[in-house]
Amino acid sequence: MVVDLPSDLTVIVCTQDEELNLAHCLASVKFADLSFVVDGGSSDGTAEIATRCGAIVVGHPWSGYAEQKNWALDNLPISTRWVLLMDADERVPPELARELTGITTSSTETKVGFYVARRVIFLGRWLKHSYWYPDFNLRLLRLGFGRFEDRRVHERIVLDGQAGYLRNDLFHEDHRPLAAYVDRLNRYSTLEAEEMLRVKESRGRVRAPSSFRGDWAARRRALKEGVWYRTPFRPLVRFVWMLLIKRAFLDGRPGMIFTMLASWNEWLATAKLYEMRRPFGAGSRPSADPTSTQVTSQPSPESSEH
Repeated sequence: MVVDLPSDLTVIVCTQDEELNLAHCLASVKFADLSFVVDGGSSDGTAEIATRCGAIVVGHPWSGYAEQKNWALDNLPISTRWVLLMDADERVPPELARELTGITTSSTETKVGFYVARRVIFLGRWLKHSYWYPDFNLRLLRLGFGRFEDRRVHERIVLDGQAGYLRNDLFHEDHRPLAAYVDRLNRYSTLEAEEMLRVKESRGRVRAPSSFRGDWAARRRALKEGVWYRTPFRPLVRFVWMLLIKRAFLDGRPGMIFTMLASWNEWLATAKLYEMRRPFGAGSRPSADPTSTQVTSQPSPESSEH
């Protein structure tokens, strides 16, 4: 359903081979003044679908999750005051569209960013228990008041001003097969392991707030980096927490599958971190001289849009 309301809003979607998701996403944001699709070099019909749905397609070689979005904020010809950043597997329901336009057309709004709760639909079922609902993400941004932090995965916006919270949910439903989701978890686990290695390297990096006294996002980041990264047996802890504390079994078989995959992802990240900490870890090899201790690092492969 299209909500025919005035807005002062531009939508940005960064894509990489999203032909199964993109049309649903763009159809849900017809109320926006303009939609940009920043494509990292898709080999499927992503660009054609975007054009058919009325979006402006801009090609930019994939440079990483945060880098790609920051490039879009810096270089796209955005003429509206507000920007909504979305993934291709997300959609805006009508009630959220009305709330967004109410904010973006207001002349008295003092907040410069808004968090929105993501409602994840997995294998056809809303994960009320298995997922980290409400999992607030800052997606609505007044142009010029924020940038994405320097992080390889699960990046957040560093906001220059006060943030608010939207009442209605953003829907997340990936129409790609489960195998694609497993591939994505494999990529994410590598990036997360790399973040564990560099978590103390804060000098010179743009970082989202991390504080137990901050907002929801800051508290979650502090818990993740200050406690979770130091917790032993993380895969087992995550499985028990999701199954017994979050009661993932109430989400039926989709909830159990999601729980198993999330625990597997944690195990992969832990195993890859162990490998990276070895003298010649992943992506490195010893020099030709066996007596030398020098290690030559090779860049990790690029990952696709999540």
